[in-house]
Amino acid sequence: MVKRLRIVSPKRNKRLQTGWEGFFPYYAGYSELFARELLQSAKLPRSAVVLDPWNGSGTTTYTATSLGLNSIGIDLNPVMIIVARARLLPPSEADHLRPLAATILSHTRSAPPALQPDDALLGWFDPATAAFVRGIEQNIRRSLIGSMTKSPDGVHLDRISGTAATLYVALFAACRRLVAPFRSSNPTWLRAPKADEARISATQATIARGFGGNVRGMTAALAEKREADLRLKKVPHSGDCRVSLSDTVSMDLAANSVDFVLTSPPYCTRIDYTAATRIELAVLAPLLKTTERALGRQMIGSTQVPGVEIEVDEGWGETCLSFLDALKSHPSKASGGYYYRTHLDYFDKMSRSMKRLAFGLKPGGRGVLVVQDSYYKDIHNDLPKIIAEIGAYHGLTLGQSKAFHLRSMSDINPGRRSYVRPSGATESVLCFTK
Repeated sequence: MVKRLRIVSPKRNKRLQTGWEGFFPYYAGYSELFARELLQSAKLPRSAVVLDPWNGSGTTTYTATSLGLNSIGIDLNPVMIIVARARLLPPSEADHLRPLAATILSHTRSAPPALQPDDALLGWFDPATAAFVRGIEQNIRRSLIGSMTKSPDGVHLDRISGTAATLYVALFAACRRLVAPFRSSNPTWLRAPKADEARISATQATIARGFGGNVRGMTAALAEKREADLRLKKVPHSGDCRVSLSDTVSMDLAANSVDFVLTSPPYCTRIDYTAATRIELAVLAPLLKTTERALGRQMIGSTQVPGVEIEVDEGWGETCLSFLDALKSHPSKASGGYYYRTHLDYFDKMSRSMKRLAFGLKPGGRGVLVVQDSYYKDIHNDLPKIIAEIGAYHGLTLGQSKAFHLRSMSDINPGRRSYVRPSGATESVLCFTK
């Protein structure tokens, strides 16, 4: 008999994102509490492998590892690979973060780099500010990224040390604070400055305080976590973890190699997930093999029209096909063109990803997906039901499910008032078995 899973609301509570967790406030995903309750109730053996193919900021890999389980996290966004690896830094490593940060700042002040004219940071900062930020990044790179991470074909971010990743996250947070004037009301989107807009100007002292303060805060949070672990006689991070930079439609999973999947795929709301990390991608630009635009094109839910024709697959299910028909015939502008094609791209990538996920699951293994519905104009996009039907097409059986009503970011869009539809959204926890 399949054990019933304990499902609490997946919604992240900002009040609980304190201490070490408070340094990873990236949008989307679910709470550590939600992941912990699920994984503990699954009663997995210590040898089990937990997979999150849309790992994001690493809640699944962090929680699984802290419970002593082996885990694999996959994500296409290089920023999230860095964040997930930082999150896994053992508390025992806290002591050397501040001395490292002080050395990096000292080197940056004494020998600021010559900024390249096409440096991505110039899209956000004036030359002096960009040069100092790049100097910090360059010194992190020189000090902490060695031969195990570098290769003839570039830097492998999925091999970066937890220490280097943590210092990068401290720099991310400092830069994000500096570019606050370009934040949108939608937390998934950071607006890029226009060509004629003034760039952000900050003194070296301001940037150093931001970066150094973040490192001090991280050190204190890790030390506090270490003390809590000692009080509870808990051995943290005892499970093995692999975080990989990969695309879910082609992820390299061995057949029948995964015991449990816990993930939240991108929602079908035409969110550009790269736009949420624009400043971080600019910081990482010297390490990347791709551009922001190329990365955005690969994402599930890309806002870019696919460059190839995509055929509708009957295996996507009746609910999906009905939604696509309604979308294609909708009278609003571009519904049958641009929007239809971007949705085809979404469902095509999602189906191929579910196929890979099902291939990797062991017989009897379970997959838990957190999925949210939405509306296109006045057409209900019942994504939980669509994902259930796509899962069935690829050999997965839906068992438990639980729905939670919550506020939706689409409610802030003035255009939604033109259409009659309910407010909020339904977030469903779908529990599949192979």
